[in-house]
Amino acid sequence: MKGIVNQLIPYLQTVFNHLHENPEISWEEIQTTSYIKSLFIKKNCKITTFNDTTGLVIDIGSGKPVIALRADMDALWQEIDGSFQANHSCGHDAHMTIVIGTLLTLLERKQPNIGTFRFIFQPAEEKGTGALAFVENGVVDDVDYLYGLHLRPIEELKNGQFAPAIQHGAAKFIEGTIKGEDAHGARPHLNVNAIQVGAEFLQHLSNIQINPMFPHSVKMTAFHAGDKSPNIIPGNATFSIDVRAQTNEVMHHLTEKVEQIAKMLATFHQIEIELKVSAHVAAAVLDNDAIWFMKDAIKTSVGEDKLAPIITTTGGDDFHFYTIKRPSLKATMLAIGCDLTPGLHHPEMTFNHEIIPRAIEIITNAMINTADCYEQKE
Repeated sequence: MKGIVNQLIPYLQTVFNHLHENPEISWEEIQTTSYIKSLFIKKNCKITTFNDTTGLVIDIGSGKPVIALRADMDALWQEIDGSFQANHSCGHDAHMTIVIGTLLTLLERKQPNIGTFRFIFQPAEEKGTGALAFVENGVVDDVDYLYGLHLRPIEELKNGQFAPAIQHGAAKFIEGTIKGEDAHGARPHLNVNAIQVGAEFLQHLSNIQINPMFPHSVKMTAFHAGDKSPNIIPGNATFSIDVRAQTNEVMHHLTEKVEQIAKMLATFHQIEIELKVSAHVAAAVLDNDAIWFMKDAIKTSVGEDKLAPIITTTGGDDFHFYTIKRPSLKATMLAIGCDLTPGLHHPEMTFNHEIIPRAIEIITNAMINTADCYEQKE
């Protein structure tokens, strides 16, 4: 297999360069979808696109079992050199390249011998809604095993090491609105200062107490009130809250606390405070069988000395909605150590591209072995 993968390296570098240089944010991955489709339109694949969403699904083989591999497609919108733009600083360009390389490798090896290999190029992971859209479109209804992958920052995993699972935490992004009336700066008794309400909200967030045995955090990440006139006391404001929890149960408790704070402040100040969840990703629900296949593939492909323990991280990924919405699905995510610095979502994030072919070998072996073992059980 190494020979096949190594021959693909120059081509895959070209693919990566294209994806990296043409990033598209969540739900706008139109050109990315077209580009990936163009790579396989003349190959022996079944390609499915959707009328109501970006992204695509590519199948090779037929029948059971259905072994799937998912890549996220969207870029982040962030400030770079003073201006905001789309940017692949979370590694989704690498994820797509690895999945494309895995598909090409399996085609070259004339796999699968049995069943179907499905390649899911999913939009809007950063919004936490892409996986849910694909679930609604039936993408995983017949899937038996689902594999994912994610580059890991250097502080989590050393370069060249791989872990068979990522125990992501839950994440929720809440958008808030304070609704009141403006007042003259000389007459503060005639309104409620939205900035003051925001400060109180922030203080109460800091006072939330949850069992410290479970990692969690809740913090205000944006607050906007007032404008160019310094003698107006603003009565209106918008804000954002980022909530993180290692389990779905702790996320539920944290969300309740945030809602209670909003209700309490609204009642006390006699104003309106509205909260809306703009995105939500669930904590990981992993499967031991899938983890075993991935662990065995790591040892077979790169050696047992490169096998790392399961990664526990406070980051989130909407990949886990697949298993929550379809509990019969067996799933895990490969963690890839690739000298990633300075960190995920940093505008200047870089990683060691030499890890791409090794990740392809691991995932290819995992998919083949999963299908073969499924056949033996049958």
